[in-house]
Amino acid sequence: MKKTALIMAGGRGERFWPKSRKSFPKQFLSLTNDGKTMIQLTVERILPLVDMEDIYIVTNNDYKELVHEQLPNIPQQNILCEPVGRNTAPCIGLGAIHVTSKYEDALMIVLPSDHLIKSNEIFTQALSDACLVAQKNTNLVTIGIVPNYPETGYGYIRMNPRKKEKEAFRVEQFTEKPDYKTAKQYLESGCYFWNSGMFIWKASSILNNISRYLPDTYRGLMVIKESIGSKRENDVLSKVFPGFVSESIDYGIMEKAENIYLITGSFGWDDVGSWLAIERLRDADLSKNTISGNTIAIDTNNCIIEASDKLIAAIGIEDTIIVDTTDATLICNKNKSGDIKKILESLRNNNMDEYL
Repeated sequence: MKKTALIMAGGRGERFWPKSRKSFPKQFLSLTNDGKTMIQLTVERILPLVDMEDIYIVTNNDYKELVHEQLPNIPQQNILCEPVGRNTAPCIGLGAIHVTSKYEDALMIVLPSDHLIKSNEIFTQALSDACLVAQKNTNLVTIGIVPNYPETGYGYIRMNPRKKEKEAFRVEQFTEKPDYKTAKQYLESGCYFWNSGMFIWKASSILNNISRYLPDTYRGLMVIKESIGSKRENDVLSKVFPGFVSESIDYGIMEKAENIYLITGSFGWDDVGSWLAIERLRDADLSKNTISGNTIAIDTNNCIIEASDKLIAAIGIEDTIIVDTTDATLICNKNKSGDIKKILESLRNNNMDEYL
């Protein structure tokens, strides 16, 4: 069956401020030593399975030129721009109607644009296994990451080890982010996996589920589909899409649908959720510092330092994140990295939008 890919690239990446900005969010940054941006790596790793002309990017008008600049081989008509953000369910629905406008039906591999993966070969095999399961009936397939520590920042998926479809396990439940005690229990049980936000299904399968569980969104999508390829396509999209209820695919579909299966993933996945992820992506020095750019560090331990052109000189500090850009510098205790959003709230409240 024909394989397509839908890459979701509309996020703001606010936890990577001040490098990630409203005009240049995380997915367009290079955070690895190879110089490639996160969205470029996402496209690169899907190419063994999907032809370039069958890769769709869902973003918004603010990032359309960035997508084209970083991915010049993606056909222009495959860069789908949402008029407003309405979470992942309408985003995926928009991609699905474009796929079914091009093909009568096809497999869709749905991926975030801002995750990193260490072993592309194992990843490709997991997706291939998922495609085999998704081709059968109306199965919806997700990738569950094998947890190696009790993470409290991820949602989890519980599978039934006794119910299988080829290489996939039947999903019993999607759960919200747990507290530490619950996360430890999940880890010890062996039946819970991190929710990666990656999905594989036939375009017809996900549209049928949107019709069943999000009927108003489905009706709007069908109106948009009728206009695809016509001169009125942008006008129809601009009028209809903002009326959709903002809904995640997890809550809107996956927590309610039937025939959901999980393929386990052990391919070095990282959602790169905050500056702390840099320590998992790059090598540290003997003092456990992860340093990039023009930096001198003396008696400095367990720090993340991202310099730009001007020198950062650090003496006698520990457990600190320092990120310097041309117009803003972040200095943050590593234990407070989750509070960077408070800085952004303060900037908004004080009308300092030039720093967002």
